[in-house]
Amino acid sequence: MKRIPIAVVGLNWGASVIRKHILAAPASEYFVLAAVCCNEKEKVDDFARTYGVKGYYNLDDLLSDKEIQAVCLMTGPSGRAALIRKVVEAGKHVMTTKPVELDPDSALEVLTLAKSLGRIVHLNSPAPLPSSDIAQIQRWREEFALGRPVAVRADVWANYREPADGTWYDDPEKCPVAPIFRLGIYLINDLVRLIGKPESVSVMSSRLFTGRPTADNAQLCLAFENGTLATIFASFCINDAQWWLNSLTLNYEKGTIYRNVGPAKNGDARENPELELVVNRDGKPFNQSFIADASSEDYQWHAFYQAIQGGTLDGEMPPEEIVTALRVLRAMAIAEKSKRTERIV
Repeated sequence: MKRIPIAVVGLNWGASVIRKHILAAPASEYFVLAAVCCNEKEKVDDFARTYGVKGYYNLDDLLSDKEIQAVCLMTGPSGRAALIRKVVEAGKHVMTTKPVELDPDSALEVLTLAKSLGRIVHLNSPAPLPSSDIAQIQRWREEFALGRPVAVRADVWANYREPADGTWYDDPEKCPVAPIFRLGIYLINDLVRLIGKPESVSVMSSRLFTGRPTADNAQLCLAFENGTLATIFASFCINDAQWWLNSLTLNYEKGTIYRNVGPAKNGDARENPELELVVNRDGKPFNQSFIADASSEDYQWHAFYQAIQGGTLDGEMPPEEIVTALRVLRAMAIAEKSKRTERIV
């Protein structure tokens, strides 16, 4: 199998993506790092020398390189749609990170354009295909006739004590309700896939330990068009020796599904999502368990490779559904300022 040459643009978060993803399996089975790019010359030179790849100081020069077939775009989300447009119009494919863009209309426009040009744009959340944990939840709902979704409680936390550094993380306009925007977005995307369209939001946030001017502790409430009510709690403030927790409780009218609820068995963090189903069977609770091989936060490198090669991805999330979470974020930013419930337009 011939690997596809890929370039990483943006060497802040991109540095971690290179080490943890591009140079590691499964990404390294399908892609080979060929170039790096950012506007900081020292960083570019250091990465190019370390990994033996080409270094570029601006995107236009990179896009003129005919060897590069795909770009891993790891810049901040504000204005990223314009960068994606440049990449796809140059004939290259894009892997990027959540959220794809701040402005939902710009995002929808560029995702639709990419599709019309036959260019692939994927991101880690929402991933193009349901991950194995989300797919199992969907199977259980059908297999056990769980009925309508009723309520959701979701939590995500990590232990960050961050100083202000002048990046977009410090800007309330570019990073509203920061814990939800940076971590809770994974759960918003999960709920859009599992529940459907949300119609209104309200939000609470606070600053407890952070050195940034943006929040480090927050809760988002969502009301969905089908009547489901959901809360998402996200925080950088909790140090319980679990470096990362992402839990979900889904109440249906005839059963409940738990994902990663309670402490991990090893006391640290779960490498794979753990699901537990509880249903009423003849007046008694019936349980079924499942351990997924991937989570909804993962980059789907095989799907990206397959799509670039012209393969069909059955069940791929359409642009309008990808943008739904961005409409939630926009309403959330308004609600943070208004202190009222805001409708999602």
